[in-house]
Amino acid sequence: MTRLTCCLAAALLGTGALASLPAHAASRPNVLFFLADDLGQRDLGCYGSTFYETPHLDALARDGARFTDAYAACPVCSPTRASLLTGQWPQRTGITDYLGAPSPERWNRNTTLLPAPQQDRLALETVTLAEALKASGYATFFAGKWHLGPEGWWPENQGFDLNRGGIDRGGPYGGKQYFSPYGNPRLSDGPPGEHLPDRLATETVQFIAAHRDRPFLAYLAFYSVHTPLMAREDLRQKYEAKRRSLSPPPTPAWGREHTRDVRLAQDHAIYAGMIEAMDLAVGKVLAQLDTLGLRERTLVLFTSDNGGLSTSEGWPTSNRPLRAGKGWLYEGGIRVPLIVRWPGVVPPGRVLGTPVSSPDFLPTLLDATGVPLPPDQPRDGLSLLPLFRGEPLPERPLFWHYPHYGNQGGAPGAAIRRGDWKLIEWFEDRRVELYDVAADLGETTDLAHQDFARADALRAELHAWQQQVGARFPTPNPAYDLVKPSGRFAARPRP
Repeated sequence: MTRLTCCLAAALLGTGALASLPAHAASRPNVLFFLADDLGQRDLGCYGSTFYETPHLDALARDGARFTDAYAACPVCSPTRASLLTGQWPQRTGITDYLGAPSPERWNRNTTLLPAPQQDRLALETVTLAEALKASGYATFFAGKWHLGPEGWWPENQGFDLNRGGIDRGGPYGGKQYFSPYGNPRLSDGPPGEHLPDRLATETVQFIAAHRDRPFLAYLAFYSVHTPLMAREDLRQKYEAKRRSLSPPPTPAWGREHTRDVRLAQDHAIYAGMIEAMDLAVGKVLAQLDTLGLRERTLVLFTSDNGGLSTSEGWPTSNRPLRAGKGWLYEGGIRVPLIVRWPGVVPPGRVLGTPVSSPDFLPTLLDATGVPLPPDQPRDGLSLLPLFRGEPLPERPLFWHYPHYGNQGGAPGAAIRRGDWKLIEWFEDRRVELYDVAADLGETTDLAHQDFARADALRAELHAWQQQVGARFPTPNPAYDLVKPSGRFAARPRP
């Protein structure tokens, strides 16, 4: 880290962004970052859900800003998580699918293409958000899901002083999963039946209390609401009763996305219980800030690593009116909730419609804390502080490149959004789709054959970006059998 620390002192309290912020915010704000797993944008009350109950997150949105056009850098978890911590597009980190996905050499599905190769860990040489803040005197803490590499590449190796639960797994797959005993080598077991989201909140609360007198980064990356679908029994019963009380029941309940069923109604009782338990955990940590008098000195962010799961693996949620869900390049797979609270800087009740993405978090948080960006490391995101102050960001495109077959039915492809327009290019046949996502949020009307010039310009811009970031592509599958059923959309029947 010497290449980073050598330039910190001169820039820390210089004449940059901190000089224009209120005094309490300029004095080294704490950072509390909540990251949900597989939570769809429409899964919160403040984003329109009427079945799921999220009073603490709704209150957080009222106290700060709610982004309507926030995006994950990838429709699955690991690439977005790497992007959040590095400020880079996933293609630069080399992590472009969930870690543990079958490599091209182990591919056994009958698909036209073989998925692109990817790195199996976040490189230690890459400077993370935690490393940058730690080098400038911040205490750093991680709780929950990591999924960015094997042991030796866990949070404690990437700038976090303390790690409570962050290992190589993509879900709570040890012990009794969402209940103690956890079988997690970085989280000691609690009393039998202890609930994981509450335990992670308790660990975060204890860290904040122990470091109340110095600036800190507390990064709570929930395992919730990733599969396995498990809820506290009292919450399951609550939402079973709520579902029975719906009159009339939500319709239509199901639709189709290519050959996949897609849930169109939010009425899954277990999933609802998982969301409420996560919301309660958020409330527990926020209450600690108030108890310790830290609310005014703490920048709080809440977001998700990809869209909600709607086309497989239990079909727990609906992202409607957004199309599809996790694993897809449609809006349901990549548009996520984003709530920011920073008293004195972000006016309460603000709704922001500027498109933003995962690489923006590192430059935003370093800008807010007065910490210089890592030298000699590509930066793909922009600081969002101008938006916090009511100023516009420069217009720019956002990009996605997913050269893999998602478990949820999605196929290899890439996308670009510029202004109100979004183009998707599918790698199997190089077909493109073009949508005006401002007028057509559900991506129902493909305009690619009506607006050739716009489609060609966006595709050219997408290709130039892919070359710039060194994007890897899928290759033809020599074992593909046109006669056999395709492995692209293989899935067990929905319940």
